[in-house]
This record gives sequence, C-alpha cells and structure tokens, in this order.
Amino acid sequence: MNLTQELELFPDHTVTQMLFKEVKNAAELRQSAVDGRINGALINPTMLVNPFQVLVAANKAVHLQLIGKMKTRSLNSEIIFNLSPTNNISEAFKRFGTSDGDESVMLVVVHCKNESQLLEDIAAQVDGRQVPVEDVSWLSDLAKIRKVPHQCF
Repeated sequence: MNLTQELELFPDHTVTQMLFKEVKNAAELRQSAVDGRINGALINPTMLVNPFQVLVAANKAVHLQLIGKMKTRSLNSEIIFNLSPTNNISEAFKRFGTSDGDESVMLVVVHCKNESQLLEDIAAQVDGRQVPVEDVSWLSDLAKIRKVPHQCF
C-alpha cells in the first residue's frame, strides 16, 4: 500500500507515500501538520496524476534543504511548493495542499530507512481507508489539473 523509495542522489533519505480515501478528519490532520504534530506533507491527490510527481518534488525539496536554499520554512511545505509550477507559496498550498473538507489525502514522509514506527504512528492518525498509492490516478480531477497555469520554457 505504501510506496517507499530511496532517493538516488541522497541515499540517507527515503520517501514514503501513503494514499487514503474516505478521510473523515482532514481538518484535524491539516491542523496537526501546521502545529508540527505530523511530520509529513499532506497533499490533495486530486491534483496528481502519478506518484512520480511527488517523488520529484520531494527530491528537489531535500536537495534545497541540504544546500540551504528552501523557499518555505520546512521540508514538508517545500514538497507541496515544488508540486506547483508557479513561485507563489500560498497558491501552491491552495492547489496542492489538503483542505479541511477533502475526502482523500496523500501523505508524504521523508525519513531514514529504519523509521517504520514513525510511518505507522502517522498513518494511525488518519481516519480513513488506506489504498495503494498507484491508484492515485483514479482520484485525479483532470478538469482542476487543466486549470493550473503552466510555464513554458
């Protein structure tokens, strides 16, 4: 159900993604994340089409943290910010962060390899049904995703 991947460029860091549906306590989870009681990024999975997006955002966040160039205050908020194509932090949280009424949540945790208890403790706080991360595309809201402004390079 979890998708755990070691970051190739940063082998001391591992990223675990957990996907939950039928979540009843999204507001409580969001407040816990803001207060620092959940050490993970809470992402709105309707804005994702593939778990690889999250892995890329987490990899960039870890890199920026290690070189001291993060634009946000924490690694978890940097992951959410890196999902957005714009440089507006509040806009990134509105689009890609979890809202109080959300019924599905993607939980992303950057940790060391041997911290499985940390993952269990965080997952236990979610009042919802865990589903395989690979099912995230079933939750995608393509109409909302198409409205996200994208940058041309």
